Amino acid sequence: MSAESTAGTRQRGKGRRRREPEKGHRGLKAAAWTAAGIVLLGGTGAGFVYVKLNGNIESVDIDQALGTDRPEKADDGSENILVLGSDTRADGNQDLGGGADDGSARSDTAMIVHVHEGHRKASVVSIPRDTLVDRPACTDTEGGTHPAAGGVMFNSAYSTGGAACAVKTVESLSDLRMDHYLEVDFTGFQKLVDELGGVEVTTTEDIEDPDSHLDLPAGTHRLDGERALGLVRTRHGVGDGSDLGRIQLQQAFIKALVRQVKEVGVFTSPKKLYALADTATKAVTTDSGLGSVNSLMSFANGMKGIGPADMHMITLPVVYDSANANRVLPLKDKSRLVWDALRNDQPIPAGATRDTATGEARDVVDAG
Repeated sequence: MSAESTAGTRQRGKGRRRREPEKGHRGLKAAAWTAAGIVLLGGTGAGFVYVKLNGNIESVDIDQALGTDRPEKADDGSENILVLGSDTRADGNQDLGGGADDGSARSDTAMIVHVHEGHRKASVVSIPRDTLVDRPACTDTEGGTHPAAGGVMFNSAYSTGGAACAVKTVESLSDLRMDHYLEVDFTGFQKLVDELGGVEVTTTEDIEDPDSHLDLPAGTHRLDGERALGLVRTRHGVGDGSDLGRIQLQQAFIKALVRQVKEVGVFTSPKKLYALADTATKAVTTDSGLGSVNSLMSFANGMKGIGPADMHMITLPVVYDSANANRVLPLKDKSRLVWDALRNDQPIPAGATRDTATGEARDVVDAG
């Protein structure tokens, strides 16, 4: 991987994770962006069977695992959340095409959600799983250490050392402190969409992908959890068939998801509120800072004013690797524009994504 094409200053540190995944196992893609939707659902407050909801949440202590060798926290009212997905086949994910049924997991989708000061707008940066990066050394939850590696796929960080290694890699890539971490799996995503009564999207062309069990003619559809999962997993049925095209579908879908939450009246119906809170708290793994109902919902409550129009979503500026068309390389100068904008709590400039690889699927799904 060319040093000229890669972005970010590398930092060293330890990592920790919830599970011990194995390298190299195959699985369909996780719906990390759905966790971003959960972040933006808005506050459900306390009082709805607190103990049960609190017991639903799994958390990992990212701060303890990574120690102090990290970028400084921002002191401007903004926050960064790393949102990942897992494809473990445990707990029913096997039926949805997840990974091996051995408790292992892989993250194939990642988003940095930057909530701007005032919590009225958010910038979201998707990191393609096939991005070649320099992964820092990390330590897993069992105390196993994993050496640094250069020119490896981004999603190998999670496969190697779990959540904390993924956080460490993102912080190394961007030189931005991740204030929080959220993870969601296939079953959690599907149940969330079904609990919402489906999510409405409009496709501007036919989408047919047998691999994702998806056959959508052009038009407006209310997708249940299974078809929504197929939509955000598909890559061969749209654009140039790459992971970049799938990311564009995911970004459109999460806007539709956020819009749907605001339309179903979850904030005024106690029954709907509890059902959604129960599903959402079962769906996510968080950092310990969000590892309780009070902290998670208080955090989400602070962002309930963010709607689809308030979300600026991009993909990390990349180009296809000339040595392997299935890999992409970060564009150093353009990536720096992205990271500097977030560091300074400014909008991402349009020039950061001009003349970069796109996936050619931006307008395939119209989220409304």
